[in-house]
Amino acid sequence: MTSPTMKAVRIHAYGGLEMLHYEENAPRPALKPDDLLIQVQAATVNPVDWKIREGWLQGDLHHTLPLTLGWDVSGEVVEVGPEAHGFKVGDEVYARPDIERDGAYAEYIAVKASEVALKPATLDHLHAAAVPLAALTAWQALVDAAQLQAGQTVLIHAAAGGVGSLAVQLAKARGARVIATASAVNTGLVTALGADQFIDYTQTRFEAVVKDVDVVFDTMGGDTQERSWSVLKPGGILVSIVSPPSKIIAAEHGVRSAFVFVQPSGQQLTAIAELVDAGRMKPLIHTILPLHEFRQAHAISQGGHARGKIILRVAEKSTG
Repeated sequence: MTSPTMKAVRIHAYGGLEMLHYEENAPRPALKPDDLLIQVQAATVNPVDWKIREGWLQGDLHHTLPLTLGWDVSGEVVEVGPEAHGFKVGDEVYARPDIERDGAYAEYIAVKASEVALKPATLDHLHAAAVPLAALTAWQALVDAAQLQAGQTVLIHAAAGGVGSLAVQLAKARGARVIATASAVNTGLVTALGADQFIDYTQTRFEAVVKDVDVVFDTMGGDTQERSWSVLKPGGILVSIVSPPSKIIAAEHGVRSAFVFVQPSGQQLTAIAELVDAGRMKPLIHTILPLHEFRQAHAISQGGHARGKIILRVAEKSTG
């Protein structure tokens, strides 16, 4: 690795798809003492990517332009910082890196070692890249915030999406009963993932047929969030990953609320990898595209109807 440059997709200003630029000579990331340098095999396009590209999160995040997007990564460790422990060159790893640093639409990414875990042994890089951000979101919502227990009932909205599909599996792995909403075309898929009850949201208002659930996992916000309060049992909790639920409305219903913005965690990714390798969780893939089709990948994500994750094959020899 003698070259100080690499191929990457970066933005130099906020805006539409035209702001995404493929560059042959972007600077290779410099390592901090507790970093790993990962040769990227695959990355994932998530809604947060295009929201950042369009400038929605400028008030919440501290980015310096130009910026490399993409905060799901699977790849191989090629350099270990002097204070980065637990990994060696050649390890196959995955991560949801710090979102305020450059991301994974690139040949290399520098990631803090504590944010990294060995990737699931049963997944190739393309499928492993689909796991970190979505699985950590589900984990931090259902396990950390909701403290979902065996025997409880959870309502999961948009259960065919990248986060929702993993949330269904995680909830089942914890012994919960799962009620899932999605469109009719996804009935078989979501049921196969483990949902105990399926609701076609285009035909049935979920609040008309659901009541007394322990947890609502809100991945939609807006009207869906507002209609979800009434289905909770007293003392239940609504956890949103879209917009902070009202503490006032929660109190009026005698329930609790929480908002989750996913954070990196190598420790949690290790636990998730164990579930994946045990056959308890698997990522759902919508499409796999080569890196140079990054604009198409963003367009698909912004369309809002992807079934599962949108993968970018960064290394030409990645398999899947």
